[in-house]
Amino acid sequence: MANETHQLDSPPPGVADDWTIPQDWAHFSDEDHATWDTLFARQTLLLPGRASEAYLRGLDVLNLSKPGIPDFEELSDRLMKLTGWQVVAVPGLVPDEVFFDHMANRRFVAGNFIRRPDQLDYLQEPDVFHDVFGHVPMLADPVFADYLVAYGRGGQRAHGLDALKYLGRLYWYTVEFGLIAEPGGLRIYGSGIVSSAAESRFALDDPSPNRIGFDLKRVMRTEYRIDDFQQNYFVIPSFDELLRLTVETDFAPLYEELHALPDIPVAAIEPGDVVMTLGTQAYAEGRSAVA
Repeated sequence: MANETHQLDSPPPGVADDWTIPQDWAHFSDEDHATWDTLFARQTLLLPGRASEAYLRGLDVLNLSKPGIPDFEELSDRLMKLTGWQVVAVPGLVPDEVFFDHMANRRFVAGNFIRRPDQLDYLQEPDVFHDVFGHVPMLADPVFADYLVAYGRGGQRAHGLDALKYLGRLYWYTVEFGLIAEPGGLRIYGSGIVSSAAESRFALDDPSPNRIGFDLKRVMRTEYRIDDFQQNYFVIPSFDELLRLTVETDFAPLYEELHALPDIPVAAIEPGDVVMTLGTQAYAEGRSAVA
């Protein structure tokens, strides 16, 4: 659910009804594996001291027997023993109901392609590096793995409540671009950050963005943009608390309340926000001037 739109409404020829396809690890070229290795080496050097303890522990699941892009079968075997999850290949972005069903049943969908060498720093559609390097280490953490199951089940219920917009924002500001407060300071765990060299630095070091204490209703009201660095990052106190809020909240009345409230623009500060870092917004203003 990293993007709000999907390319296809029904499985194309050769794709199963649940949108999965064989990974066919042998189809990846030497260049594909070299691209993975380049990205992997860059990020694993950058992330210590920046990524959450849970993410860094989870990186071990990617240390598999084959070089380059992980073999999903071997990766799933390791994950199943840890948290019951598996990784399944899909041709690209899938419909929301398919996404939620896989997640609710501990199946993580991953794109079966990798960016070109000239696209190392940005790719609009998530590829296997974003999906696997960004997401899979967190699937090795039992609490976060349970959070994703709860999220998937919530997505299945949200379909009939006209609430996918709000649920998408929760995913965006946690799974994709979340920060966590740890004893050593703020750390990143969102896949959109840990898989990006530039945003791994920006999210923690740049004075431009706001860093705000996590509040469920606040997050679900907040707009985001998919084509640039974030100007709001929301900070959870722990994965246990994130899971507790997700499991214990009655979302149906919350959605009704959200329907009656205005959306909060990107970079806005609201009364009641716990502001850990008040951003200068210099980056956003500079981008507006250029545009």
